[in-house]
Amino acid sequence: MRDLVAEVRRGLTRARDLFRVPADNPELTRAQFQAFSKQVPLLYFILITNSMAIAYTYLPLAPAWLTTVVPLLLISLTGSRMIWWLRQRGSVRDDADILRNLRITNRIAGPIGALFVCWSLALFPYGDPFAKSQIAFYMAVTVIGIIFCLMHLRSAALMVTLVVLIPFVAFFIAAGEPALRAIAVNQLLVSGAMVTVLFIYYRDFAALVASRKSLLAEQAATQALSDENFRLANRDSLTELPNRRRFFSELASFFAEAERDGTRLAVGIIDLDGFKPINDTYGHTVGDRVLTEAARRLGEVCDNWGLAVHLARLGGDEFGLVVGGDPTDDDLLALGSQITDRIKLPYHLDAAHAGLSCSMGFALYPRSAAAAEPLYECADYALYHAKRHARGAAVIFSTEHEAEIRSRGLIEHLLRTADFAQEMQLAFQPIIDARNEQTTGFEVLARWQSPRLGLVSPADFIPAAERIGVIRGLTRILLVKALAAAATWPAHIRVSFNLSAHDICSPEGILHLISAIEASGVSPARIEFEITETAITYDFARAEDSIATLKAMGCTISLDDFGTGYSSLSHIHRLPLDKLKVDRSFVADINTNPVSHKIVKSLAGLCADMEIACIVEGVETEVQLDSLRHLGCDFAQGYYFAKPMPADAVAGFLSEECRSASAKQAAAG
Repeated sequence: MRDLVAEVRRGLTRARDLFRVPADNPELTRAQFQAFSKQVPLLYFILITNSMAIAYTYLPLAPAWLTTVVPLLLISLTGSRMIWWLRQRGSVRDDADILRNLRITNRIAGPIGALFVCWSLALFPYGDPFAKSQIAFYMAVTVIGIIFCLMHLRSAALMVTLVVLIPFVAFFIAAGEPALRAIAVNQLLVSGAMVTVLFIYYRDFAALVASRKSLLAEQAATQALSDENFRLANRDSLTELPNRRRFFSELASFFAEAERDGTRLAVGIIDLDGFKPINDTYGHTVGDRVLTEAARRLGEVCDNWGLAVHLARLGGDEFGLVVGGDPTDDDLLALGSQITDRIKLPYHLDAAHAGLSCSMGFALYPRSAAAAEPLYECADYALYHAKRHARGAAVIFSTEHEAEIRSRGLIEHLLRTADFAQEMQLAFQPIIDARNEQTTGFEVLARWQSPRLGLVSPADFIPAAERIGVIRGLTRILLVKALAAAATWPAHIRVSFNLSAHDICSPEGILHLISAIEASGVSPARIEFEITETAITYDFARAEDSIATLKAMGCTISLDDFGTGYSSLSHIHRLPLDKLKVDRSFVADINTNPVSHKIVKSLAGLCADMEIACIVEGVETEVQLDSLRHLGCDFAQGYYFAKPMPADAVAGFLSEECRSASAKQAAAG
């Protein structure tokens, strides 16, 4: 019995739900409203036109209140509703408002239908057989029109169908006329079929809305995935800054805007000075933390800057800027100053502190270039110039830099076709024992006598040879020439030869050095290789292996230009060095600048503690030599002793030095 009651209750609940607007499916409700708003006006139009036709037919037959007053009231009611629904087309409503309007329609559909039924049946007795048939036709057509026009709101369609159909069928069957009974039965059967169609259509409509919802969800998921892929493709995963790809996309956008508006645009490139030694010393994890912190600081400066600045990480320790808003040279220098000041602040690591600086290059449109890519290249050259001549500062690309680029391009072109054996010459500058002022060796200096350019400085052609990849071939030829000259010197005179990063950071480069040494007949003990800190940091692991190989042969190793560049003590600690060469910039004012004096003193003390020799270059006066000797420097070189000389002048220099030393001894004796 309980099961039967429960089943009856469930059946009643399902029946009641048929006459309600569902509130748990907003997508279905919105779709119903959109379709319903297009068809309801048609329903009201059918009611109005059919009602006017009935009223016209019964005008001479029925009382005026039934043929005029009541129809006008019904037409006014349905007409106002039709106008209201017409205004809803294209309107934007929220889900709650849509549900409220559908429920209002659902509630008034039954009463409106009942009013029209009562009015029709009230007219029926006054008509002749033809007029009565029109009433039957009117009600039958209305039922069919209701089902079709309300099919998107099933609850309203069912309610109006029942309100109209039940009185219609009951009234005509009770009328006693066989024809009217047949019409009632026929209408009942047709309406049943129409209701069946209504249920099937509504089910398919709901399924279509559900599938559309699923499709939209899939599209939204696909779009979200696409957006995420786009974000990842344009975002640096470490610093969360835009990456190189996004940078050039933004540059193109900024450039198009600057061209259109006739305003200035700047490109800036930032390079962190001293990052690689931090990475090598503390490891990549700490290096990543330093990069992230540097990126955060750059972001803060750019976000708070008055002009529009787009910041991106270009790769490694290099960052890019696109500065819009019509910047001036003063704006760029001020921005560069703020950035360099922020980057210089200490970086607090787990158990240590690290220091960085940064060099910057700017190029300004339209002064420097007329297109985006050349503008970037100009900024890159300005950065290159800053790192060589103004490390830790910002440099703006100028006409002088443009001339340098043209000259650099010409040098690179001529180097590719140069006959190194014929065009490259060597000069030798003596290295002097600071205690007795006797020559212990010569540093080899390259000179390029170009048939087209004349004498070219090594400061110009050595970097060019490295850029275009001919440095190893040049090194091999110069080393062979240097060793051939050294073979003619006394056995106690050493030869000091400079190596580039490409020479010591590639297996081919070190093999060529070994081959040249073995073929020269010069003892490796007489050969000293000078290596800069920049060359070591290019690939420290490979450089360390190459240095170990040269040491194993018996060559000595000198760290050149110490005190400039990265100046990492870890290099002295980790590498098997024999000498440390102090840069000439500290010697020029050693007797007038206390800071330079203290630096040289500290470096000389460091060399003594590490048991390696200290060489100082750039000595030009006797006073400087006395100071260096007093500070404990072991060797010196510079114009005070001799300028660089050709190979055929070395023998005469050594002979003159020997005679001078003999004369001093004789005078002393």
